Amino acid sequence: MSSQVERLPEWVTPLRAPNAGPMTLDGTNSWVLRAPGARDAVVIDPGPDDAGHLASLAEHRPLSAILVTHGHHDHVEGTETLSRMLGGVPILAADPRHGDPLPPRMRLAGLDIEVVATPGHTADSVCFVAEDAIFTGDTVLGRGTAVVAWPDGDLGAYLDSLAALRAYPMLMLPGHGPVRADCAELARAYLAHRHERLEQVRAAMAAGADTPEAVVDAVYPDVDPKVRFAAEWSAQAQLDFLRRESQPGPQELDPL
Repeated sequence: MSSQVERLPEWVTPLRAPNAGPMTLDGTNSWVLRAPGARDAVVIDPGPDDAGHLASLAEHRPLSAILVTHGHHDHVEGTETLSRMLGGVPILAADPRHGDPLPPRMRLAGLDIEVVATPGHTADSVCFVAEDAIFTGDTVLGRGTAVVAWPDGDLGAYLDSLAALRAYPMLMLPGHGPVRADCAELARAYLAHRHERLEQVRAAMAAGADTPEAVVDAVYPDVDPKVRFAAEWSAQAQLDFLRRESQPGPQELDPL
Protein backbone atom coordinates (compact mmCIF):
# COMPACT_ATOMS: atom_id res chain seq x y z
CA MET A 1 0.00 0.00 0.00
CA SER A 2 1.21 3.51 -0.81
CA SER A 3 3.17 4.91 2.13
CA GLN A 4 2.23 7.95 4.19
CA VAL A 5 4.15 11.16 3.50
CA GLU A 6 5.11 13.62 6.21
CA ARG A 7 7.12 16.18 4.25
CA LEU A 8 5.13 18.14 1.67
CA PRO A 9 6.31 20.28 -1.25
CA GLU A 10 7.16 23.82 -0.18
CA TRP A 11 4.26 25.22 -2.22
CA VAL A 12 1.62 23.31 -0.21
CA THR A 13 0.37 24.26 3.26
CA PRO A 14 -2.11 21.86 4.94
CA LEU A 15 -4.79 23.10 7.34
CA ARG A 16 -7.13 20.54 8.90
CA ALA A 17 -10.63 21.60 9.95
CA PRO A 18 -11.78 20.68 13.48
CA ASN A 19 -14.62 18.47 12.26
CA ALA A 20 -13.36 14.97 13.00
CA GLY A 21 -16.00 12.24 12.88
CA PRO A 22 -16.92 8.81 11.49
CA MET A 23 -17.38 10.22 7.97
CA THR A 24 -14.64 12.86 8.04
CA LEU A 25 -11.86 10.85 9.75
CA ASP A 26 -9.49 13.36 11.41
CA GLY A 27 -11.29 16.28 9.77
CA THR A 28 -11.47 17.92 6.36
CA ASN A 29 -8.11 18.70 4.79
CA SER A 30 -7.93 22.21 3.37
CA TRP A 31 -4.94 22.97 1.17
CA VAL A 32 -3.26 26.33 0.54
CA LEU A 33 -1.17 26.45 -2.63
CA ARG A 34 1.42 29.15 -3.42
CA ALA A 35 4.50 28.71 -5.55
CA PRO A 36 7.71 30.23 -4.15
CA GLY A 37 7.74 33.92 -5.00
CA ALA A 38 4.08 34.04 -6.03
CA ARG A 39 2.02 36.93 -4.64
CA ASP A 40 -1.36 35.18 -4.47
CA ALA A 41 -2.38 31.82 -3.02
CA VAL A 42 -5.26 29.48 -3.81
CA VAL A 43 -7.28 27.37 -1.37
CA ILE A 44 -8.71 23.92 -2.13
CA ASP A 45 -11.77 22.96 -0.04
CA PRO A 46 -12.20 25.49 2.80
CA GLY A 47 -14.26 22.90 4.66
CA PRO A 48 -16.91 23.68 7.28
CA ASP A 49 -18.06 27.18 8.24
CA ASP A 50 -15.81 27.21 11.29
CA ALA A 51 -14.61 30.67 12.32
CA GLY A 52 -11.22 29.60 13.59
CA HIS A 53 -10.43 27.40 10.61
CA LEU A 54 -11.49 30.05 8.09
CA ALA A 55 -9.47 32.69 9.92
CA SER A 56 -6.40 30.44 9.60
CA LEU A 57 -7.03 30.11 5.87
CA ALA A 58 -7.54 33.87 5.51
CA GLU A 59 -4.10 34.47 7.04
CA HIS A 60 -2.67 33.27 3.72
CA ARG A 61 -4.18 36.23 1.84
CA PRO A 62 -4.15 37.46 -0.81
CA LEU A 63 -6.06 34.62 -2.45
CA SER A 64 -6.79 34.51 -6.16
CA ALA A 65 -9.40 31.71 -6.01
CA ILE A 66 -11.13 29.09 -3.89
CA LEU A 67 -11.32 25.67 -5.57
CA VAL A 68 -13.86 22.95 -4.73
CA THR A 69 -13.35 19.21 -5.23
CA HIS A 70 -17.07 18.43 -4.71
CA GLY A 71 -20.16 19.81 -3.08
CA HIS A 72 -20.46 17.93 0.21
CA HIS A 73 -20.96 20.33 3.11
CA ASP A 74 -17.78 19.31 4.93
CA HIS A 75 -15.86 20.67 1.93
CA VAL A 76 -17.91 23.67 0.79
CA GLU A 77 -19.84 24.98 3.79
CA GLY A 78 -17.20 27.64 4.48
CA THR A 79 -16.56 28.74 0.90
CA GLU A 80 -18.90 31.73 0.77
CA THR A 81 -17.86 32.96 4.21
CA LEU A 82 -14.17 32.77 3.29
CA SER A 83 -14.86 34.52 -0.02
CA ARG A 84 -16.62 37.37 1.78
CA MET A 85 -13.82 37.62 4.37
CA LEU A 86 -11.38 38.18 1.50
CA GLY A 87 -13.44 40.71 -0.45
CA GLY A 88 -15.23 38.42 -2.88
CA VAL A 89 -12.55 35.96 -3.97
CA PRO A 90 -14.02 33.79 -6.77
CA ILE A 91 -15.19 30.27 -5.93
CA LEU A 92 -14.67 27.72 -8.73
CA ALA A 93 -16.55 24.42 -8.75
CA ALA A 94 -17.85 21.79 -11.17
CA ASP A 95 -21.40 22.18 -9.83
CA PRO A 96 -22.80 25.69 -10.48
CA ARG A 97 -24.62 25.54 -7.14
CA HIS A 98 -21.25 25.84 -5.42
CA GLY A 99 -19.31 28.29 -7.57
CA ASP A 100 -18.37 29.61 -10.98
CA PRO A 101 -17.36 27.17 -13.75
CA LEU A 102 -14.02 25.41 -13.50
CA PRO A 103 -11.85 25.75 -16.62
CA PRO A 104 -9.93 22.60 -17.55
CA ARG A 105 -6.62 24.33 -16.86
CA MET A 106 -5.69 27.34 -14.78
CA ARG A 107 -2.63 29.38 -13.91
CA LEU A 108 -3.08 30.32 -10.25
CA ALA A 109 -0.72 31.00 -7.36
CA GLY A 110 2.23 30.63 -9.72
CA LEU A 111 1.16 27.07 -10.55
CA ASP A 112 -0.34 25.31 -13.56
CA ILE A 113 -3.42 23.50 -12.25
CA GLU A 114 -5.27 20.85 -14.26
CA VAL A 115 -8.82 19.77 -13.47
CA VAL A 116 -9.50 16.02 -13.73
CA ALA A 117 -13.17 15.04 -13.71
CA THR A 118 -13.62 12.06 -11.38
CA PRO A 119 -17.38 11.56 -10.88
CA GLY A 120 -18.61 8.68 -8.77
CA HIS A 121 -18.33 9.62 -5.11
CA THR A 122 -20.57 12.49 -6.23
CA ALA A 123 -21.57 13.57 -9.71
CA ASP A 124 -19.49 16.76 -9.42
CA SER A 125 -16.28 15.27 -8.01
CA VAL A 126 -13.00 16.52 -9.50
CA CYS A 127 -9.33 16.23 -8.69
CA PHE A 128 -6.71 18.94 -9.12
CA VAL A 129 -3.22 18.25 -10.47
CA ALA A 130 -0.46 20.76 -9.74
CA GLU A 131 3.23 20.14 -10.32
CA ASP A 132 3.82 16.51 -9.28
CA ALA A 133 0.85 16.20 -6.91
CA ILE A 134 -2.86 15.45 -7.15
CA PHE A 135 -5.57 16.66 -4.76
CA THR A 136 -8.25 13.97 -4.73
CA GLY A 137 -11.02 15.28 -2.46
CA ASP A 138 -13.12 12.27 -1.44
CA THR A 139 -12.51 10.25 -4.60
CA VAL A 140 -9.54 8.52 -2.97
CA LEU A 141 -8.90 9.00 0.75
CA GLY A 142 -5.69 8.83 2.72
CA ARG A 143 -7.16 6.13 4.94
CA GLY A 144 -10.01 3.69 4.44
CA THR A 145 -12.29 3.74 1.42
CA ALA A 146 -14.67 6.31 -0.01
CA VAL A 147 -18.46 6.06 -0.12
CA VAL A 148 -20.41 6.12 -3.36
CA ALA A 149 -22.97 8.66 -2.16
CA TRP A 150 -26.11 7.40 -3.89
CA PRO A 151 -28.24 8.81 -5.48
CA ASP A 152 -25.82 11.56 -6.52
CA GLY A 153 -22.96 9.10 -6.65
CA ASP A 154 -22.75 6.37 -9.28
CA LEU A 155 -20.67 3.21 -9.04
CA GLY A 156 -20.09 2.82 -12.78
CA ALA A 157 -18.75 6.37 -13.01
CA TYR A 158 -16.67 5.78 -9.90
CA LEU A 159 -15.02 2.66 -11.33
CA ASP A 160 -14.17 4.62 -14.49
CA SER A 161 -12.70 7.43 -12.40
CA LEU A 162 -10.55 5.05 -10.38
CA ALA A 163 -9.33 3.45 -13.60
CA ALA A 164 -8.37 6.90 -14.90
CA LEU A 165 -6.46 7.75 -11.70
CA ARG A 166 -4.14 4.81 -12.32
CA ALA A 167 -2.41 7.17 -14.76
CA TYR A 168 -1.32 9.50 -11.91
CA PRO A 169 1.63 7.88 -10.08
CA MET A 170 2.26 10.97 -7.97
CA LEU A 171 1.90 12.44 -4.51
CA MET A 172 -1.75 12.27 -3.38
CA LEU A 173 -3.26 14.89 -1.07
CA PRO A 174 -6.77 13.74 -0.12
CA GLY A 175 -9.79 15.46 1.39
CA HIS A 176 -9.49 13.30 4.53
CA GLY A 177 -6.69 11.27 6.03
CA PRO A 178 -2.92 11.38 5.53
CA VAL A 179 -0.98 12.30 2.41
CA ARG A 180 0.08 9.28 0.38
CA ALA A 181 3.05 8.78 -1.90
CA ASP A 182 1.35 7.25 -4.95
CA CYS A 183 -2.18 7.99 -6.15
CA ALA A 184 -1.99 5.38 -8.92
CA GLU A 185 -1.19 2.60 -6.45
CA LEU A 186 -4.12 3.55 -4.24
CA ALA A 187 -6.45 3.78 -7.23
CA ARG A 188 -5.52 0.22 -8.18
CA ALA A 189 -6.16 -0.94 -4.62
CA TYR A 190 -9.52 0.85 -4.57
CA LEU A 191 -10.51 -0.81 -7.85
CA ALA A 192 -9.60 -4.25 -6.54
CA HIS A 193 -11.60 -3.59 -3.38
CA ARG A 194 -14.65 -2.41 -5.33
CA HIS A 195 -14.64 -5.45 -7.60
CA GLU A 196 -14.29 -7.75 -4.57
CA ARG A 197 -17.28 -6.02 -2.97
CA LEU A 198 -19.30 -6.42 -6.16
CA GLU A 199 -18.68 -10.16 -6.10
CA GLN A 200 -19.91 -10.25 -2.50
CA VAL A 201 -23.03 -8.28 -3.44
CA ARG A 202 -23.69 -10.60 -6.40
CA ALA A 203 -23.57 -13.53 -3.99
CA ALA A 204 -25.88 -11.75 -1.56
CA MET A 205 -28.36 -10.99 -4.35
CA ALA A 206 -28.30 -14.63 -5.46
CA ALA A 207 -29.15 -15.55 -1.87
CA GLY A 208 -32.14 -13.22 -1.91
CA ALA A 209 -30.83 -9.81 -0.73
CA ASP A 210 -32.66 -7.25 -2.86
CA THR A 211 -32.60 -4.09 -0.73
CA PRO A 212 -29.73 -1.92 0.53
CA GLU A 213 -30.56 -2.94 4.09
CA ALA A 214 -30.36 -6.63 3.25
CA VAL A 215 -27.09 -6.17 1.36
CA VAL A 216 -25.53 -4.34 4.28
CA ASP A 217 -26.64 -7.11 6.64
CA ALA A 218 -25.01 -9.71 4.38
CA VAL A 219 -21.89 -7.89 3.17
CA TYR A 220 -21.15 -5.35 5.91
CA PRO A 221 -22.17 -7.25 9.08
CA ASP A 222 -19.73 -5.38 11.32
CA VAL A 223 -20.49 -1.87 10.09
CA ASP A 224 -20.46 0.84 12.75
CA PRO A 225 -24.08 1.90 13.37
CA LYS A 226 -22.94 5.53 13.10
CA VAL A 227 -22.06 5.06 9.43
CA ARG A 228 -24.61 2.41 8.47
CA PHE A 229 -26.46 5.01 6.40
CA ALA A 230 -23.34 5.48 4.27
CA ALA A 231 -22.96 1.72 3.81
CA GLU A 232 -26.57 1.66 2.60
CA TRP A 233 -25.76 4.41 0.08
CA SER A 234 -22.93 2.28 -1.31
CA ALA A 235 -25.13 -0.84 -1.24
CA GLN A 236 -27.83 0.92 -3.25
CA ALA A 237 -25.21 2.09 -5.75
CA GLN A 238 -23.95 -1.49 -6.05
CA LEU A 239 -27.47 -2.84 -6.56
CA ASP A 240 -28.17 -0.25 -9.25
CA PHE A 241 -24.89 -1.03 -11.00
CA LEU A 242 -25.47 -4.79 -11.01
CA ARG A 243 -29.08 -4.46 -12.12
CA ARG A 244 -28.04 -2.24 -15.04
CA GLU A 245 -25.29 -4.72 -15.88
CA SER A 246 -27.84 -7.53 -16.05
CA GLN A 247 -30.18 -5.69 -18.41
CA PRO A 248 -30.12 -6.98 -21.99
CA GLY A 249 -28.37 -4.81 -24.53
CA PRO A 250 -30.27 -3.24 -27.44
CA GLN A 251 -29.30 -6.05 -29.77
CA GLU A 252 -30.87 -8.59 -27.40
CA LEU A 253 -34.27 -6.89 -27.18
CA ASP A 254 -37.19 -8.57 -28.89
CA PRO A 255 -38.42 -6.11 -31.58
CA LEU A 256 -41.95 -7.39 -31.07
